[in-house]
Amino acid sequence: MAQGATLKFSSAVRGGPSCEVRSPLGYRLTVSGSTNDIQPKVVDGDSSMTGNLALVENAWAFTLHKEFGRLAPTPEEQKSHRKQAEVHKEVVENIAPLLDSLGDEVLSDWCSGCFTYSDHVKVEQEGLKLPTYICETCGTPTIPCVAPGCAYMAVRGSGSIRLPSYCAEHSHKIPSFERAADKVARLEDYATLYEYDERNLARATRVVAVAGIGAGVLATAAVSAAPAIGGLISSGTATLTGGTTLYGAAAASHGLALLGGGAASGGALAFGVTGGTCVVTVVGAALGGALGTSITNAYLSEDKSFSIELFRDGPGIPVLVARGWLTENSNEWSEAMQAVERRYPDSPVYRVHWGSKEQKALAALALKGSGGGAAGAGAFAVGRKASKSAAKKVPFLGGALAVAEVAKNPWHTAVVRADKTGVLLASILARTEIDRCILVGHSLGGRVMITAAETLGTDPDAPRIQTLHTLGAAEGKKGDWRPLNDAVEDAVHNYYSANDKVLEIAYRTAQVGDKAIGRYGFGTAFPKIHDHEVTDRVGGHTEYFGSVTLR
Repeated sequence: MAQGATLKFSSAVRGGPSCEVRSPLGYRLTVSGSTNDIQPKVVDGDSSMTGNLALVENAWAFTLHKEFGRLAPTPEEQKSHRKQAEVHKEVVENIAPLLDSLGDEVLSDWCSGCFTYSDHVKVEQEGLKLPTYICETCGTPTIPCVAPGCAYMAVRGSGSIRLPSYCAEHSHKIPSFERAADKVARLEDYATLYEYDERNLARATRVVAVAGIGAGVLATAAVSAAPAIGGLISSGTATLTGGTTLYGAAAASHGLALLGGGAASGGALAFGVTGGTCVVTVVGAALGGALGTSITNAYLSEDKSFSIELFRDGPGIPVLVARGWLTENSNEWSEAMQAVERRYPDSPVYRVHWGSKEQKALAALALKGSGGGAAGAGAFAVGRKASKSAAKKVPFLGGALAVAEVAKNPWHTAVVRADKTGVLLASILARTEIDRCILVGHSLGGRVMITAAETLGTDPDAPRIQTLHTLGAAEGKKGDWRPLNDAVEDAVHNYYSANDKVLEIAYRTAQVGDKAIGRYGFGTAFPKIHDHEVTDRVGGHTEYFGSVTLR
């Protein structure tokens, strides 16, 4: 190929940024819009180019990052956006030349880019060392899986060296194409949804760096393939630079990037940002489908401690309980179960275990600060005011929770794990035949349940949340709580205590001054969200279940 594709970026002050893509044969694609647009307002050009979803979305992501790089206030942010723009530019340069040589041969089979059964049009181009196709659903360049006897289509890699590829089944990015949307009748049978049909013939799901975010994000086939990592739009950039914490499905309503997913059963993905770390969330119709399965399969493989345990059976509405920081293996499980049984005597009750590795890291931090004494609130029993001066009084706290590198911060890693767990739990619930459920969460477990509720709320066909109880929840007050309000049938009951010094000190230190709803309440006027101050009964972070009667 003597000539490659060209991209011409233009920053129009009034009309918004735009980009023109030219293939080697001169076919054209133009995308334009404002920096607030998840997708370009204008898509113009030749049909072979405009009809390729992956090309359009990556061209637009390139455009946005070029514009954000131009507008960014610091050299670090400028560099970050330029780097991310190059990622999307490479995808565009990989796809565009292939569209010049589409032939008549068509293969129909499962696509590892969008996880749909699709037609794949062969590229009749000289010099291709491997047979190459274009998925007509998502636009991903594909290649037949090299596993013996497999007819599924793998994602064709980019770069100067292209090696034979395995499909999403044989690389264990998805347990099964055909079973990806199956459901189970009972929640305790969820593990059958993640049983692999094929042996893993490739490396495990890889972790790739996302420029501008500062940590890694799991790259399943849906994310690393051509629909790719959608561009962070302006409000997302403001979120990153301004320090506001967004996560889970809430990120979508704040304008963070939607990813290609429109091709996958009408669903989508969203980027959420927690403390500078990226979390991929499944939203909408994709939640209970193949695209959702690919994301949650990756999260499940990350956390070997995750499980849903049936604690007690019953005929009522299922109740799921998630504990939080420093409590996973403590005697407080018994207090939690007693509180739930008193409130819901006829319901099956499930315990959600998660984040053992991250919780151990936080426990070690607490023990260090307390000189080896009891973990929990005692580790942070210093003052009522969480500030830099308070953090200085506890050196381990200031050093560990205010560390610049987010990836090494035990608090932030636990927060990200909680958000991923919420996404995972929502996806599992969406693949059950239950109509509704009740969620109960304490500490970071409260964050898990809030994320799960908001995520479920994006899909009208998913089980409804009857009631959500959060106790001493490690979730910030900032944010738009409309999605949470709309996600529940009855109410959100939030129990908070001014005596919760773990949240007062640890949360505000780690979250750069943000206040936790478990310490201050939501403080919102949305009618289904109710704050209950329990300061007179709860003296510390670990005392909620033994002292509070659930509403």
